[in-house]
Order: sequence, then structure tokens, then C-alpha cells
Amino acid sequence: MSDHPTAQRTPAAGPGPITPITSTAPPGPATESAPVFTAAATVASCAGFVLIGALQALYGPSIPSLREEFGLSPSAAGLGLSAHFVGGVAGVLLFDRRYGRTSNRAILGASYLLMALGAAGFALAPQWPVALVAAFVAGLGFGGIDYGLNQLFSIGFGHRSTAMLNILNAHFGIGAILGPALVGLVGSEHYPALFLAFALANLPLLLCLRGVRAHAPHPTDEPGAGAGVDAGTGAVRRAPVTDALRSVLAVFVALYVLHVGIEAGVGGWEPTHLETVGYGAGAAATATSVYWLMMTVGRFLAAPVALRFSAPAIITVSCAGMTVCLLLAGVPDLAPYAYAGVGLFIAPIFPTGLPWLNRAAPKARRAGAVVIAASMLGGVAAGPALGRTIEWSGVRAVPLILAAVSAVCLAATVWLARATRPHRTST
Repeated sequence: MSDHPTAQRTPAAGPGPITPITSTAPPGPATESAPVFTAAATVASCAGFVLIGALQALYGPSIPSLREEFGLSPSAAGLGLSAHFVGGVAGVLLFDRRYGRTSNRAILGASYLLMALGAAGFALAPQWPVALVAAFVAGLGFGGIDYGLNQLFSIGFGHRSTAMLNILNAHFGIGAILGPALVGLVGSEHYPALFLAFALANLPLLLCLRGVRAHAPHPTDEPGAGAGVDAGTGAVRRAPVTDALRSVLAVFVALYVLHVGIEAGVGGWEPTHLETVGYGAGAAATATSVYWLMMTVGRFLAAPVALRFSAPAIITVSCAGMTVCLLLAGVPDLAPYAYAGVGLFIAPIFPTGLPWLNRAAPKARRAGAVVIAASMLGGVAAGPALGRTIEWSGVRAVPLILAAVSAVCLAATVWLARATRPHRTST
């Protein structure tokens, strides 16, 4: 996506389907002279994503020690991650509320500080209710960083934005692998030290925020973006595309909720499914680690691909490959390898969809916040929803259930590709 503020548009001929901004020109002089990120800020942003990935992944392995220290049931101990995710959704919405009104540096700085404060509070909390409040505060910062950097990366690198988003989100995967590995290395009883270490690691990143542009351009800054312009009055015509825009946003939200549900569903149920079909506990755990590793590798691999192929093409292939792999996971001998394939194919969907959304619905001011918040809720809802379904169908049906959801993702992507296809006007 080009973030040049003067992208050209052809006036709409009249009511019809949504017509996205399209521009294949490289970023103009304004973008070159005032980049959204310096090189140092880009590296620091990737480090920030390592930290949020690690922080999210620390809660689960810490549960045994949390239960012992605070006398908790398994479900009560799991509330720590739930509080973190609730804070994350709130952080996304708060950042979006301030985006464009407050300096990006100030908002990102506040988010890093909130995450550091919350992580430290969780480590030092004397009682479980205090720990839950601290997890919520950490989640606020997590959500601000997650949405803020995703949003800025989606507009900050011109035609390279999709590639850079894949690289950014790959670093989240590095953190998600690193967090549990550190817990395994030092022992879950030392979880307070790990949370404190990650809290302190946030602070040096504040020094790199001077390399972030204070006020980055937003698609809605472009007059007439996403709407036709009346040739007689020059007024922007928005009403004719309202219904189409709502439909596009609704399908994007569905795509994000469902694919994150698949991501969480595989991560949560792969070990149980593999053990049910005859694999040992160690082999099942290793296969699940490989799934997360392949998701990280897939995002790095998607970066050069995104420079040559469109977002709709990448996500269509990803959903198709994910569906095939989930069907193959129903065959016990192929299951571990098929789950690794799911990780590889699902990897590009989240980061590749954001620039596509910005181009398809440039006038939807809160579109990015809505889909990212929805993706978080999808991750939270996936466990209970899939659990209920499995109670009815049995564990062996896990990959087939997820394959059906993946097929819906594929159908949604095909629909979006058609609905957001640029309409050329002959001259």
C-alpha cells in the first residue's frame, strides 16, 4: 500500500460496490524525507514484538507455581491470561481512540510503560486479585503495542508494508517460543524473576521512540478516499458505498476471528489429539512446538513473497493450504507433519490482511482496531467453543472440525477478493 498523501483517484460513476484506493507508485518525496520509522526504531519495534509474544506465553507455563502460591484451581489460575487478553482488547480500543490525536511516540511510550508496570506488578503481587489487576494493566500495554505497531507498519513502508508486517509478526512468534523455553530452563517457581526481567526489557525501547514519526498519515486523511466525488459540487458521496463497506468489514472480522480461532485451536488441542491417536506425550508436545515454530518461519518466508504477489492471492493460497493440511491431520500417520503445514500456511494471514483492509476500506476509521480486537476475542472464545464441540464429536474429530472452519475462511477470502477488486474506468 502506498502511504503517499496525494494518491490519484478516478471519480466514481455512481452507486456500486466499494472501490478501494489502489496505487502502485512507490512512496513519494514526502515519505522519503519523513519516514514513519527509522532503521533503529524498526529494529526496536521488532524487539517489542518479541517481548509481547514472550509475555503472553509466560502465563501458561507459570500456572503450576501460581496454583501452589495462591491456592488456585486450574480454572482460577487460567484467569491470569484471560485478564491479560481483556486488557489487550481495551488497549487496542484506547490506542485507536487516541490515534491521530496524540503523538505516536507518546502512545507507544505509554503502552511500553503500562506493560512494564503490569508485568512487574504480576511478579510482585501479594494476592491473586492484585495479580489479576496487574495482568489487566500489562494487557493494556500489550494491546497498545500490538495494534499501534501493526497499524503503523501497515502504512509506514509503502509497497513494502505487507512484507514488513510479516517480519514484525514473525518476531512475536520468536517471543512466544522463547517465553516457555525460559520457564522450562529456570523452572516455573521462578516465574516472578522472568516477569520482572521482561518488564525491565521494555524500558530501553523507550529510547528508540524518537525514531517513530509523531503523526503518521492515515488513509482517511485523503480527501474522497473510499468514496465518489460529485463532479458538480465536489462533495464526497459516501452513502452509496455504506452497505458494501459494512459487508466488507463484517467479512474481514469473520476471517480474523475464525483464523485466530483455528490458530488457538491447533495450539491448544494438537497435543491431546496426537495422544488420542497413539503418539506419546513427549512426541505430541514436540509436534506442537514445531507447529508454533513453523508459524514463525512462515512469516519470515512470506515477507519476500509479499513483494511479488497480492494480499488476496497470498491469503487465498494460505487458507486453501491450511484446509488441506487440516484434512490430512485426520490421518494419524500424517498428523504431526500436517499440523506443521497448518502453521506454515496460517502464518501470513494476520499480517497480510491488515494492509489489504486499509486499501479496501480507507474510510473505515476504526477498521484495523475492530479486526485486531476481534482476533483477540477469537483466541479467547476458541477454547470453550471448540471444547463444547469436541464433547459432542470426540477428540479424533478435532482436525476435521478445524478444517470446516478453515473452509469458511477460504470462502470469506474469495468473497473479499471479488468485493475489493479495483474497478477500472476507461478514459
